[in-house]
Amino acid sequence: MSQIDDLPPLRDVVERHGLMAQKALGQNFLFDLNLTGRIARASGPLDGETVIEIGPGPGGLTRALLANGAARVIAVERDRRCLPALAEIAAHYPGRLEVVDGDALAVDLSSRLDGGQARIVANLPYNIGTPLLVGWLSLEPWPPWWRSLTLMFQREVAERIVATPEQRADYGRLAVLTGWRSEAKILFDVPRTAFVPQPKITSSVVHLVPRATPEPCDRRLLERITLAAFGQRRKMLRQSLKAVLAEPGDWIEAAGLPETARAEEIPVSGFVRLAQALAARP
Repeated sequence: MSQIDDLPPLRDVVERHGLMAQKALGQNFLFDLNLTGRIARASGPLDGETVIEIGPGPGGLTRALLANGAARVIAVERDRRCLPALAEIAAHYPGRLEVVDGDALAVDLSSRLDGGQARIVANLPYNIGTPLLVGWLSLEPWPPWWRSLTLMFQREVAERIVATPEQRADYGRLAVLTGWRSEAKILFDVPRTAFVPQPKITSSVVHLVPRATPEPCDRRLLERITLAAFGQRRKMLRQSLKAVLAEPGDWIEAAGLPETARAEEIPVSGFVRLAQALAARP
């Protein structure tokens, strides 16, 4: 493992501050600075960029982001045990690291950007990764304040994020929302042996870029429709969409879709047309 700065090795930092990972917080620490550097670089050139990191823990990825040129890192950490270790990094990179003591699900990140934009790069705690992603994809107005998302998820969650109807088992509401508002791809896997403690599953790094002009539709209608359709994913649309409209036949036809199709067969554009057709009904 190569050293990226003059700070102590992460294992020493964790031991000195007593930072054993807590399962209740979804913590799994990455000690390999080569790997954290790869994640940082995967987000794109960082020179002059503001980066938001969620759940920095002892600061392995934080150090990589700063060492790779991020002008400013805003790190949101709810585990106060980690704050002294992060303060040491802030002192090493004066004026470039802002640590926010709080819950990422509740912190208003955009208010810290002075009207600017940021990249989000994070080894997300497993227990809040999906809610955070859905929140970022649901922002209004659109395009959002984030320029890109480079996030680590459990491999099975990553596959659900990027799925298409060709991957029917993984394709669902999350894939529709993701595909509608962003372009997403899995960059690489991270083996469980890279973490302390070791999780039981492989992780994957996913990169998302917001679409500047997604197909126009009401996001709330889209969410309502996908909830009904995938809530009974094995049933035909003429049956599953009765949860939205008692007699959905004319509506489905207006969207240019067969009533006999199932949710897992409908592309993102088809769900958008359903939302548009529903909005156009008198």
